[in-house]
Amino acid sequence: MIQRIQSLYLLLAAAAGIGTWFLNIWKATLNDGTIRYFNAQSSFIVFLVLMLVVGLALFCIFLFKNRKLQFRLTILNILLSVAAIALQYFKVQDTANDIQSQGKLITTATYLPGAFLPVLIFIFLLMAARGIFKDEKLIKSLDRLR
Repeated sequence: MIQRIQSLYLLLAAAAGIGTWFLNIWKATLNDGTIRYFNAQSSFIVFLVLMLVVGLALFCIFLFKNRKLQFRLTILNILLSVAAIALQYFKVQDTANDIQSQGKLITTATYLPGAFLPVLIFIFLLMAARGIFKDEKLIKSLDRLR
């Protein structure tokens, strides 16, 4: 199960997803000197989607005997990770708009390294899907030889 490379990629995707729960995504310095952070736990919907991504990645590791289902669920997980990236961007924009609607001015705002973990999740899931597809293709070619 874990000796297959796609299982390692799925495990790395889950680890990156767990990292997004604890790392800050965005930092804004306001004109009064206060600093505001945005992380996945700041928005319930972002946290929920990332939790689904992690759960599905961990579940897919144990589907090594059913490669077709594992491949389909990994593709679904890729779509969820794209949704997580988009949601993260829109929620950061909402947070910035909320700060400005309160009459405060954002002097500097930056994305932190935690913002790029969903992109890593996407890449790891793509690599896992590619590995699952190659395994399925190999098994089909061996079945043809028998």
